[in-house]
Amino acid sequence: MADRVIEPEPPIPYARQDISEADIAAVVRVLRSDFVTQGPVIEQFEQALAGYCGARHAVAVCNATAALHLACRALGLGPGDTLWTSPNTFVASANCALYCGAGVDFVDVDPRTYNISTAKLEEKLAHAAKSGRLPKVLVAVHFAGQPCDMAAIGALAKRYGVAVIEDAAHAVGATDGTGDETARVGAGAHSDMTVFSFHPVKILTTGEGGMLLTNRPELAERLRLLRSHGVTRDAARMQGAPDGPWYYEQVELGYNYRITDIQAALGLSQFQRLDAFLARRRQLAAQYNRLLDGAPLTLPWQRPQALSAWHLYVVRVPAGGRRDRRAVFDGLHAAGIRANVHYIPVHLQPHYRALGFKTGDFPEAERYYAEAISLPMYAALSDTDQARVAAELGSLLS
Repeated sequence: MADRVIEPEPPIPYARQDISEADIAAVVRVLRSDFVTQGPVIEQFEQALAGYCGARHAVAVCNATAALHLACRALGLGPGDTLWTSPNTFVASANCALYCGAGVDFVDVDPRTYNISTAKLEEKLAHAAKSGRLPKVLVAVHFAGQPCDMAAIGALAKRYGVAVIEDAAHAVGATDGTGDETARVGAGAHSDMTVFSFHPVKILTTGEGGMLLTNRPELAERLRLLRSHGVTRDAARMQGAPDGPWYYEQVELGYNYRITDIQAALGLSQFQRLDAFLARRRQLAAQYNRLLDGAPLTLPWQRPQALSAWHLYVVRVPAGGRRDRRAVFDGLHAAGIRANVHYIPVHLQPHYRALGFKTGDFPEAERYYAEAISLPMYAALSDTDQARVAAELGSLLS
């Protein structure tokens, strides 16, 4: 009798999209309609998310990097100005300043939330005010889905005259400030604009896509203009008299940062399941906390008054333990668990080193990076696969 072949277990990704038959049907309806690029579904998607978050205006764009760039342009960031952000983020949070010809600096992170430290921000703003080198814009990154302390950040920004962009690429559906479900990220109580991402590994996806939320009508108007080449058909904004109904003018240098109705249809369909996605992610986070309780790891800490969207579940493998981070990471991958690491501190990237940043500039972010592993986290992750992740991690650590 031949030996039975044991098939290897399928790999578990760190994140993945969740596409339903309803999502596919929504996209097909657009493909069969009169509009596949700019049509009515874009505005429907914008209105749905703005209403959910409690913002007055929403502008959908082709991706969140474009959204950050437009936010900086709309605020007038340019040569001679500086933008501050967290070193613990994807490079786009800083690159948006360079696109505008502005400078970049960073504020080190809090050792528990891995978001910008409000204490370090206050100290750095006070020093910058004395030297006359205050930033024009602060990009506050809601890392892993946990909101920054926006009440404190907003108060400091107001005191020093700094504009605030919330980089909420990880945090659609998160709440901050009161613990109230209605106090959602994106409401803009303490910022000028909020940016969301709809990349496939994020909580909602449009394939690629992003959105800006704001309560300021003049910013929303400028964002829409910049999103589409700086071109207008609004006679009130033109310098000349229209030749006819076909007439348009480019009134400033803009970009082709538009999203399509195809993408918006997917996003709007996904939006119908947003609360279910969030509930499942929060359930998975609670189960990870229970499964990994007592393991030689640092588990994610949450601010009591905030409710994370749990885009990521990041554990830290303490330096000096029986296994270092690399050994644990490699062991997980060998077992078919595609863990990841978020993020290499931006200031350590070669492009930013060439601008003068160096190892040791932001030590808390560097300590965090040396220990961090992002475990699989997505709404479709099964309890069985999650238990497998926890078991493999426990075995590696023991």
